[in-house]
Amino acid sequence: MGIVITAAATAAPTEPAAQAAPASSVDLAGRAARHCLDSARVSPSGVGVLVNVGVYREHNTFEPAMSALVQKEVGINLDYLADPQPAAGFSFDLMNGACGVLSAVQAAQALLATGTTERLLITAADVHPGGDASRDPDYPYADLAGAVLLERAADPGTGFGPVRHYGADRPTDVEGYLDLDTMGSGGRSAITVRRAPGHATRTGELAAAAVASYAEEFGLDLTRTLLIGPRVPLVADVRGAGEPDTLAGEPHTAAPILGYLRALEGGLRPADHDGILFVTAGAGPSAACASYRPQGW
Repeated sequence: MGIVITAAATAAPTEPAAQAAPASSVDLAGRAARHCLDSARVSPSGVGVLVNVGVYREHNTFEPAMSALVQKEVGINLDYLADPQPAAGFSFDLMNGACGVLSAVQAAQALLATGTTERLLITAADVHPGGDASRDPDYPYADLAGAVLLERAADPGTGFGPVRHYGADRPTDVEGYLDLDTMGSGGRSAITVRRAPGHATRTGELAAAAVASYAEEFGLDLTRTLLIGPRVPLVADVRGAGEPDTLAGEPHTAAPILGYLRALEGGLRPADHDGILFVTAGAGPSAACASYRPQGW
């Protein structure tokens, strides 16, 4: 039995920053989730578990669990007694930075394989605590959300392979924190993110080492494998009508979902590739890899 992607979607602020209300991770995650479910033609009550993996939130909110707020925003099993399709819903946050989506896939494999749920929805949303990443030149990430719906498939040869996590023997070169000495009265809308010089090169080297290790362990032919890596350019054609062509910053936790959508836009074909390899890398330093074979291949 394989665990497959039924649908995926992304969401970004829909208006120029100067005209829009501050971005909300809950709102963006909710919009991405609804787009995803609409694409799959699945009602919110058809989702048994929601896993939220976003890191940066408006007003630096950490309590309550953001997953519960996203669950409410999407309308997933809010009252299982009154719902037309009675079912209990469950949601939780899983924070592992840039590797969060693949960590959630690993959790989904266990939950779906044991029949705990029929469908699991992953949401990944990051927004600047002040609600507008474009106003903070030192903040590296885009205000962006992604969602992906996972289900069981009858064919055991399709879907995700094992998820593997990798680390590097060095201190992390990324820090995201509240600077209590300087935050003042605006602390809820500020965040300090520091990345040491050479961060991109070191992250790329860790990702490359993770890919090589994963390919050796599972016998992947990398010449026949489409790599979806940790850095994906932001393009409008995968985000939906009415959303801006450019955003400030780079994708963070939603990067694997954005990369998958870009691959679909490019026309995935078995004639060109035997499958996909997701690779993520970020603070820790840490990386993760998971192979994926779409249904019908």
